[in-house]
Amino acid sequence: MKSPITRAALAISALVAIAILANWLVALTPYGNRGADFTQHKIHTLTDGTKAIVSDLKFDVVIRYYATRTSDYMPEELKVHMRRVDDLLKEYANLSNGKLRIENLDPQPDTDAEDSANLDEISGQRINNDNLYLGLTISALDKKVVIPFLNPNQETILEYLISKAIAEVTTLEKPVIGIISALELAGTQAMMPGQQNQPPWLIYEQLRQSFKIEDLGMEPQSIDPDKIKTLLLFHPAGISKQTEYVIDQYLLNGGTVVACLDPHSLAAQITSGGNPMTGQPGRDTSSTLPTLLPAWGIEFNSTRVLADPNHATPVEGGRKVVVFLTLPKKAMPQEDNIITQTLESVMLYLPGGFKRTGGGMTSSSLIRSSTLAGFVEPLLAARNLFASSDDPSVEISLESENTAFDFVTHLSGNFQTAFPDGKPKPPVDPANPENPEQPAEPANQESLKTANKTGNVFLIADVDAFYDPSNGNTSLLFNILDQAIGSTHLIGSRSRSATRRPFTVIQEMENEFDKERSDKVKEIKAKEKITLERLNEIQALRTDSNSPYLSPEQEEEYKNLNKEKIQYARQIREQEKDLQRKKDRLTGDIILYNVAGMPAFIILFSIGLYLVRRSSTRAR
Repeated sequence: MKSPITRAALAISALVAIAILANWLVALTPYGNRGADFTQHKIHTLTDGTKAIVSDLKFDVVIRYYATRTSDYMPEELKVHMRRVDDLLKEYANLSNGKLRIENLDPQPDTDAEDSANLDEISGQRINNDNLYLGLTISALDKKVVIPFLNPNQETILEYLISKAIAEVTTLEKPVIGIISALELAGTQAMMPGQQNQPPWLIYEQLRQSFKIEDLGMEPQSIDPDKIKTLLLFHPAGISKQTEYVIDQYLLNGGTVVACLDPHSLAAQITSGGNPMTGQPGRDTSSTLPTLLPAWGIEFNSTRVLADPNHATPVEGGRKVVVFLTLPKKAMPQEDNIITQTLESVMLYLPGGFKRTGGGMTSSSLIRSSTLAGFVEPLLAARNLFASSDDPSVEISLESENTAFDFVTHLSGNFQTAFPDGKPKPPVDPANPENPEQPAEPANQESLKTANKTGNVFLIADVDAFYDPSNGNTSLLFNILDQAIGSTHLIGSRSRSATRRPFTVIQEMENEFDKERSDKVKEIKAKEKITLERLNEIQALRTDSNSPYLSPEQEEEYKNLNKEKIQYARQIREQEKDLQRKKDRLTGDIILYNVAGMPAFIILFSIGLYLVRRSSTRAR
């Protein structure tokens, strides 16, 4: 019979083998990649929008994941990012109920995987004469979206990019955008021989390349949210209450509205025969939604332009135009919002401003003015924009309300109707005032009073921002449309927190040291300046100005200066050593807590559990 020691060793070996095999078997199942996320911002958990997109998949999706894993030259930063992508894609596959398949490919030189990467237009990064790959293709049906390189600097929007691509490839047809506009965005034909055609707006051409456009005119009778994924109101000047009612019902049925409004559109003035440089007026230069905006809890001054001295744009001649605005990153308060995260700046021309007054909707300010902004008259603003020299009239008339206004804002939630009494009757025809009877509303089109689905509204307080695509503003509009059209689950998406977390305590220590060191250097420089001035004074008093030697006084001054420099240099070195000692001590404490803390906790917990069980056993 075997000894007790041998039996114990065999039992322990069997337990270890069972534990290893059990872990391996569980890892092969979807449950093996799941865990609890205790991080501050849930950086290892997919967002609700992504979960909804993946769980609702109707078609099989294939993600080909190209990653070079056997190179000796892969930078450590890319290796860490690759592991993050690995974990993220596993989460996608786990949530898809078998609808999403990951194909892992390692594109080594002269292999089928490398040929496949080149065919899929995956960008190889050239490092030490090696092509290193880290990219994705997402495909379904006959559609494919390529993410050629997964840049570690874009880690925070990686999930959004993948989810957006999945939503795009699983959409059968080009999404439809409905447009209501008083402008001839699609261009016009010449009315008479010899006249030139008016070409389409470039922004309209760009929209038509990506989406299916349906021009609804200014008087649509109804808008189907199942067909029209997004409704673009592009300067709806002179909009009727009947059209606002149709928009209202579309929104209450879960539609998404993107409204570009303007208190004074230069594009409308120019295209209608006006001349902003001479002040010649045009038609329909102002647009608003007079019934809908108050119901949504938004105030918009459609007769005055918002000027902002804090974001004035410098123009030729060195002057700054306070009605021609350049909005930088600091004017975009939602740092993690996908719409504005990739924008460097936005330029607005004679814009308006939105002010929140209530309404109960969730609102997000995407781009906003400074608190120095104030309203001015449109014609005065236009003259200031085209003036050839400084014109202080706008600054003089500007009265700041000490309030920041929104240039771009997002509203979401279950909207309430702006027409509690139902569909408004059309105005009486002046040509037939004796017959005010109006056609009855169809019985199957009962007015909604409250939204039956969540609706979304994006408001932009300028139209001219998209008249000239060279200013880069088209990215703003397309970012909004991509969110609105790609999937309702993407609307309001935000970037994720980075997995790489800075050591803020150490950074604060280093910053404090740099500040102290800077103060010491300034002190040394100040003493040096005083000493040099004194040396100049002594030099001027010398009797023999041609002597190449310093006087005893000068020698003494230089000796004292050098002593001070050496003294302060020694003090700075001591501070550097003290800083390093503090950092080493902190690092040691962190390692101790991580290595010894958890085992100590488990041991103490086990002892406590043992004592509790022992006492309960004795009590029985």
